[in-house]
Amino acid sequence: MSTLDRSAINWIRLNFCDPFGFLQQISVRSHEITEDAFKNGIPRLDGSSIRGFKEIYESDMLLRPDPSTFAILPEYFDKDHHRKDGTYSSSSARMFVDIYEGFSGKRYDRDSRYIAKKAEEAAKNMGFEKSFWGPELEFFVFDKVRLLPSPMSTVNCSGGSGYSIESAEAPWNHENGSGYTIPFKGGYFPAPPADSLTDFRDEVSETLQHFFDIKVDAHHHEVATAGQCEIQMLYDELVPMSDKVMTYKKTVKETAAKRGMIANFMPKPVALDNGSGMHVSQSLWKTVKGENVNEFYDSADEYAELSQTALYYIGGLIEHAKALCPITNPTTNSYRRLVPGYEAPINVAWSKMNRSASIRIPAHFRHMEKGKRIEYRTPDPSSNIYLVESALLLAGLDGIKKKLQPPGHVDKDIYKLSEHEKKDLGIKKLPTSLLDAIGSLESDREFLKPAFTNDFLDMYCEIKKDEHAKVASVPSAREFYMYSNV
Repeated sequence: MSTLDRSAINWIRLNFCDPFGFLQQISVRSHEITEDAFKNGIPRLDGSSIRGFKEIYESDMLLRPDPSTFAILPEYFDKDHHRKDGTYSSSSARMFVDIYEGFSGKRYDRDSRYIAKKAEEAAKNMGFEKSFWGPELEFFVFDKVRLLPSPMSTVNCSGGSGYSIESAEAPWNHENGSGYTIPFKGGYFPAPPADSLTDFRDEVSETLQHFFDIKVDAHHHEVATAGQCEIQMLYDELVPMSDKVMTYKKTVKETAAKRGMIANFMPKPVALDNGSGMHVSQSLWKTVKGENVNEFYDSADEYAELSQTALYYIGGLIEHAKALCPITNPTTNSYRRLVPGYEAPINVAWSKMNRSASIRIPAHFRHMEKGKRIEYRTPDPSSNIYLVESALLLAGLDGIKKKLQPPGHVDKDIYKLSEHEKKDLGIKKLPTSLLDAIGSLESDREFLKPAFTNDFLDMYCEIKKDEHAKVASVPSAREFYMYSNV
């Protein structure tokens, strides 16, 4: 409590992630954060008002703050405690919370952090003391987004529907553009003034470092036009890394909003250009004679310096690749990204250095013992990072447990292979729609049992089916263009 007193904190923002990746928040006075709050929780959550949580007759829930996630929040205000946009501001801090059942005080099985902690425990039960994770999130920063002709008509489809995106970088914004446009698929690593967001990424990176102690390795413009970015964080263990991803996304959005812009983590917001992925690096570690040992590294392996443990882990990822998709790629928009021609990993295969495979083994140098890892390239940033890392870990552990040897590595540009060649190499395709992906999860879910309950998976699949139905039942602008004269 002395930290709160010294910092003159007025409000504590209590954060948690709902089952579908959205950050939720309630603000409480700092004096409510007592020893009892850490021990027994704060009775402030109506679980029936959170999608995928509780029915109305069982809604009382508890929020137990995690003091290790305490951070003083950045504030943008003048000497009179008003934000630069004129609204009032006060000194505040945040903590992530763990969610408990009301009355019984039991851990809540649909809490994303609890699922992640159970996945970590499953790894420890197999002898792996730690797992390290390095998600790489891509996103867009737009100048403006419009729903056409209005949000309500888009929902009701009473007068047509659509959306428009404005960006100073985009080749279609001739009137409002900067004159330094980036062509489709031409946005990788340009220098300013073509890259208009270098200082934006600087600000996000410095905010993450200064306020949240999140180390940023690098940042750059990504392949797509219209402000596609990537900011790379240093790796961490599963739950802390998941907390950092939620902090990262919130910081990106708040920094963009402060500048009058819109940050967008949709997998495919811009047609005819690359989408946004979330490549997830991962490794398993043990302690041997007091030393941390990377269980994925084996210097004797000539191909990629991978251990047999790593190969079995890859085998698990490949075995369950389709079932993982509703978790790693959970929106209908996710499958607009997973199409040929845009560098997205639509083929289930593994390889060293090969970005056309869904599983890549980074190999910039030989003898990368500390950096030896598996990069899973399928996920996108619309997903719930706690669930993604948990599901990937459990799939890999299942591969180790069952000694699932992966098929041979593919050292070719898989995008250029014929369907016959891919069949000969045993390369399978990922699902092409959210509905297909849900079907794969419903028939292959046993490997998730150490952390995901049937209750959670049933709820998750039903809500995702409903999302698919809502999109599938609405005519799109493309459909109207193609079929209006039939």
